[in-house]
Amino acid sequence: MDLDPDLTALGRLGGFFVLRTAGAPADPPPTLAQAYAHRGEEVYPDSITFRVRTVADRLGVSALRVSASIAQQALAARLWSVALGCAVLYGRVPDLDPRLLHWDPAASAPDDLWLAETRPRPADAATVADLVVRGHLEPLTAALHARYGVAEGLLWGNAGSALAGAAREVDRWARGAGTDAGTRARALAAELFTHPRLAPTGTFTGGAFRRRSCCLYYRVPGGGICGDCCFTRAPRSSPGAASG
Repeated sequence: MDLDPDLTALGRLGGFFVLRTAGAPADPPPTLAQAYAHRGEEVYPDSITFRVRTVADRLGVSALRVSASIAQQALAARLWSVALGCAVLYGRVPDLDPRLLHWDPAASAPDDLWLAETRPRPADAATVADLVVRGHLEPLTAALHARYGVAEGLLWGNAGSALAGAAREVDRWARGAGTDAGTRARALAAELFTHPRLAPTGTFTGGAFRRRSCCLYYRVPGGGICGDCCFTRAPRSSPGAASG
C-alpha cells in the first residue's frame, strides 16, 4: 500500500498511532527540532520544560525528574507507534524529521503531533532507527538528562519499553483483524532492539520485554510498577527523594 498523505490507515490502530498531517493550524506549535534546540535562551518557546511541568501538575508529583521520565516515555511511544504502524500497514514510513514534526506540549495524552509534510522513506530497521533514535530520542535524552538529571540508562529503558509496547499494540490489533501485521511488527521491533542504544535496555522475546531500569512511575501518587519493570515490587523512596 502506498503511503497516503493523510496516513489514514493508522486510525485502525488507535489514538497513539494517529499522526495529523492535514489542516495546518493557523498558529502551529513549535517543532520538535525547536524543542530539542532550546538551551535557555528565548529563541523558541521551551516546550520540554512546559511539558514536564504540565505532566507533574497532572500527576501530582513534585519531583520533576519523575515527570520528565513519564513525559519522555509517552513521546517515545507516540514516535515508535507511528513508525511501526506505518511500516507494517504501508511498507513505508513518513520522514519524521523533527523540523517537520510539530508538538503541542499542552495536550493531554496521547501527545499531539502534526507532520507538516509526508515524505515516504523505506521501512527497514536502519531507516526507522535513524528517524526515531537519532532524530528524536538522542536529543530528547540529552535535554532531559542535562536539565533534570534523569539517568540516561533510565531514559533509554523508557525508549525500549515504548518500542515493545507499540509492537504489542500492533500485535493485539492484528490478532483481532486476522492479519500478519503483528508478526511483522514484532520482527521489526526485534531488529530495532539490536541497535546499540536499545540493546542494553532489556530483553525482548516474542513481544514480551523485561527492562533493566525503572521509569519511576512508582513515585506517582497511586502508581506502582509497570509490567516490564526491573523490580518485582516498588522500592521504598528515601526520605526527601520526592523533592528532587
